[in-house]
Amino acid sequence: MVLRRQMCRSAREVERRMNRRAVLQAGALAAAAFVAPARADATPVPAGTPEAALARLRAGNQRWSGDRTVHPHTGSARRVELSSGQEPFAVVFSCIDSRVPPELVFDQGLGDLMVIRTAAHTHDPLVAGSLEYGPAELATPLLVVLGHQHCGAVTTAVECFREGRQLPGHLADIAHDLRRPYEEACPPGAVPGDPVEATVHAQTRQTVTALQQDRLLRPLVRAGRLQVVGAYYSLDSGRVTFFA
Repeated sequence: MVLRRQMCRSAREVERRMNRRAVLQAGALAAAAFVAPARADATPVPAGTPEAALARLRAGNQRWSGDRTVHPHTGSARRVELSSGQEPFAVVFSCIDSRVPPELVFDQGLGDLMVIRTAAHTHDPLVAGSLEYGPAELATPLLVVLGHQHCGAVTTAVECFREGRQLPGHLADIAHDLRRPYEEACPPGAVPGDPVEATVHAQTRQTVTALQQDRLLRPLVRAGRLQVVGAYYSLDSGRVTFFA
């Protein structure tokens, strides 16, 4: 009888230990599952090709739009690392709009992106030289032209076109550069739609085409060492949609 009670106590003790071990293991697995995605996001894979660079931007924007930003590559160690040189993995040509900061939109850090910003990403020879620098001098494999929802520059230009009025100062130069995409997006007799959003998309497509044919960039594109893509940022959702 005594032996049976001892055996029962031993069996219960073994069961308690096994249950405790299972709980601890389950807790460890749950913790690892919670931490792992952040660790993976915080250490981006090297981007040596246009495809890898684009995947890195997509992943960063998914974090941004999903409120899971990790803000990689910040702090004094990163500053010291970059003091002797830079290797940005992408060039982003975007609007000056304060609601569209590329480093935040793509959740990237110091030295990751080379960013050029003008109103409605309009460009002239000086801006073109800035856009050429990353791919031609630093072998940056990706150039993104980023348009966005509710663009103020495009809105103002479209209003002027429709009202037949002139903008003051150099704002007139911005409107002048947006005339062609507006005419493509809103030809006479076209079905009515949102002229601002249609012009943003037309401006983005035309800019991509112009950069693909750029004297310095065209050989890189043909060799597969550079990809020039268009993109559209939604202010409402925080999502970026890429297109060729």
